[in-house]
Amino acid sequence: MNIRKPGVLIASLLSLVLTACNKPGDGGGSGGAGGEIRIGEFASLTGKEAAFGNSSHKGTLLAIEDVNAAGGVLGKKLKLITEDNRTTQGESATVVRKLISRDKVIAILGEVASGRSLEGASVCQPNKIPMISPSSTKPEVTEKGDYIFRVCFIDPFQGKVLSTFANNTLKVKNVAMIVDAASPYSVGLANNFKENFFAMGGKVVIEQKFSSGDKDFKAQLTAIKAASPDAVFAPCYYTEAALITRQGRELGLTVPFFGGDGWEAPELLQLGGQAMEGTYYSTHYSAEDQSPKVQEFVKKFRARWNNETPDAMAALGYDSAMVLADAIKRAGTTDEPKLRDAIAATKDFEGVTGKTNLDANRNATKPAVIITIKDGKFKYVETIKP
Repeated sequence: MNIRKPGVLIASLLSLVLTACNKPGDGGGSGGAGGEIRIGEFASLTGKEAAFGNSSHKGTLLAIEDVNAAGGVLGKKLKLITEDNRTTQGESATVVRKLISRDKVIAILGEVASGRSLEGASVCQPNKIPMISPSSTKPEVTEKGDYIFRVCFIDPFQGKVLSTFANNTLKVKNVAMIVDAASPYSVGLANNFKENFFAMGGKVVIEQKFSSGDKDFKAQLTAIKAASPDAVFAPCYYTEAALITRQGRELGLTVPFFGGDGWEAPELLQLGGQAMEGTYYSTHYSAEDQSPKVQEFVKKFRARWNNETPDAMAALGYDSAMVLADAIKRAGTTDEPKLRDAIAATKDFEGVTGKTNLDANRNATKPAVIITIKDGKFKYVETIKP
């Protein structure tokens, strides 16, 4: 028997452990080594737009759990590592760097808001880490580079949807706009709406501006009332949308208020209350859709999250994770360049929010739905196709 000195024995054991830990995984890519595939997610879990992040995260996590319950991908389980950007400017870039450098993820899911997705994309692209945004609609997000994707429609289409709705369904010709000048999403959607509405013979009779975080909109709304519009378009996020509508009603503005998918949150009703009755917004799906795919998702989501009804952000979070899992499977590896190519080749992927086909610019072409608020509940109105 060969008896070693304690120091030599410890050194030998440490060497064996390090060798085992550093052994390359058979899936390729550092985040695919060992028995799990590490996927990063960044979301606004706290802060003023936490409803977006928490909803998207719940959908994403449900997808990861579904994939793992079915055996995982490439013989491995998926591990979701989530970072909270706190709805804070600059924080998204910081947490995405952590996910890539510290956690060695093979791909990133996020964000909901376009401004924060742009931050994350600026980190993912030079590091050649695929990133899939569930619901950022500003075109510039995927223009950051060929590793950046989304599973939702983009604002040029959403602007056309909303102008079509205003013209054909609301039958209005003179619209007032109140725009968040500090939000890339709000400014972009406003411009897309105007371009299409003008082409249909409509007119923007007045445009007022504010900044994210403002709480008093009475001056802007007083000017809007004086312009006598047929409707008010507020392309902003749910916090400001609720306050704008409520204050508008208090000032006697009885015309319809409408907005984009930034309104999509239960907090819209909590903050706006009765004032939200008869308002409208465009979004990506409706839980009232009776298709088997949607109803199966709604049932699973309610069972997982205390009977909560999933909104569009939850559905898109689910689809973004499922598109990624499908791409890993088709790539047969977690090697980032091959995974990037597999995501880019996504065609006819049947998701909760419809069929996902990624175009040459890595954007999804999908229909939009219009939701109204009636009797304190979100109700489906119509679907508008590309």
